[in-house]
Amino acid sequence: MRRDDTTRLGRRVVMLVDNAVEGDSRVQKTARSAADAGWDVTLIGCAHVDAERRWRLGDAEVRVLPLAAARAAPPATAPAVFSGPGGGVPGPEGADVSASGRGADSRDGSGLRGISGLRGVSGLRARLVARGGLPLRAARLARRPVEHAQVRYWRARLRDGAWRRLEPGLWNYERVAGPVVDELRPDLIHAHDFRMLGVAARAVERARATGREVKLVWDAHEWLPGARPRRDNARWLPAHLGYVREYAGHADAVVTVSDTLADLLVRDHALPERPTVILNAPVTAAAEPTASEPAALGAVARGSAVPGAVALDQGGGPESDPDVRKRCGLPPDTPLLVYSGAMAVQRGVDTVVEALPLLPGVHLALVVVDPDTAYVRQVVARAARHQVADRVHVLPYVPHRQLVAFLATADIGLIPLHHWPNHEIALITKFFEYAHARLPIVVSDVRTMAETVRATGQGEVFRARDAADLARAVRMVLADPSRYRAAYEGEDSPLPGWTWEAQAEHLDALYRRLLTPTP
Repeated sequence: MRRDDTTRLGRRVVMLVDNAVEGDSRVQKTARSAADAGWDVTLIGCAHVDAERRWRLGDAEVRVLPLAAARAAPPATAPAVFSGPGGGVPGPEGADVSASGRGADSRDGSGLRGISGLRGVSGLRARLVARGGLPLRAARLARRPVEHAQVRYWRARLRDGAWRRLEPGLWNYERVAGPVVDELRPDLIHAHDFRMLGVAARAVERARATGREVKLVWDAHEWLPGARPRRDNARWLPAHLGYVREYAGHADAVVTVSDTLADLLVRDHALPERPTVILNAPVTAAAEPTASEPAALGAVARGSAVPGAVALDQGGGPESDPDVRKRCGLPPDTPLLVYSGAMAVQRGVDTVVEALPLLPGVHLALVVVDPDTAYVRQVVARAARHQVADRVHVLPYVPHRQLVAFLATADIGLIPLHHWPNHEIALITKFFEYAHARLPIVVSDVRTMAETVRATGQGEVFRARDAADLARAVRMVLADPSRYRAAYEGEDSPLPGWTWEAQAEHLDALYRRLLTPTP
């Protein structure tokens, strides 16, 4: 890829994401590869940080903006910044919308002051909880009828624009990132996932109103209707679904992570063209150290108090112990299973812990972003109850460019997902990372990954949430690991197409198509 290509020269790309960038390998790879191809890339993250953070990913500039700044946004700017296209409903001018997404209009009875009777029910619930008179689970059940009424009321009044009342915290991303995007004057905005889609669409509309042509690429990381709500309330999913429907049509192009998801997006949003599929494949080129990347990338677990957890800076860091087996202190002949990635109940790690008593002598390494989270502690406690805590090793984050080599000394890569719509439709990041580490994969019977493993012969499939069946699959692989590793060799190997370098070519071609002037 030539950096002097006239299509790229001087063209600014702004990428938007609703997190702190660290730990999001797809976002990092997208920004860095686009900058390596010659685009002028600024990646803007929005997160709960104390102050703005800046660093570089290769030639890409990274800026993480503090969401807390949204509270200080002057109300006088609200009409100009927040009147968005399509919805016809202004933002909450002067509303105290906190960084948690629960502002004045989202407290008990969000925006329902005009609905007779509901505000009193919600207020009663709040008083009972405050006095300790209603257990948390009961409180959640008590508020559900109110939340469902809120959804019906605002959907009837505002249709897809109901998110403005049901989830007003979405405006925080606009308040924080919108002015920065305007100042950067991009030629193309790449919005990662769903929360930043509206921010990008409104920035494009503002630019076009001044005579500047800006293109919008929406990168759909997941199928939102199949997502597990990220907060325990009935408003979350319908609010975000309406938000996405309002702005999806503003994208000049859509990219996503799988063919199945591409088809679903065409169906759900009547897209004029099929999304470009860019797999979550790993970088296979030799990693280049980047001194300006934040030290925090590996430091989140330092000082961890989780029993069995190994802090990254013990023993000199990943350079001194460059692989997962050495980090666990295990000899080459000890069977080692590895799970790498985010930890949550629906990801099925509990099933693995329950299978360990059926697998004498087998160890488990959990490579996670933060070993100190409550759920990781629960997993470790479960291992102790099953008397296998000495065989569970909790390891912290490894930068994505080092991860494949780090994992390669394990014996099996685990993907024990529960059945959930988004788990069925794509090959996830860790699937490709395990494959490039030449690990046999033991995966639950979620559709796409199970079908792929059966077709390639690179592993075994077990029934989701069935510890005994997981143990059976592990025993089969450990009995003849070379049989499964052979799937990665020879002319039929899927690995050449499962690389980020191959995916980055598709993204660069899309950018060039969108930004090439037409007669």
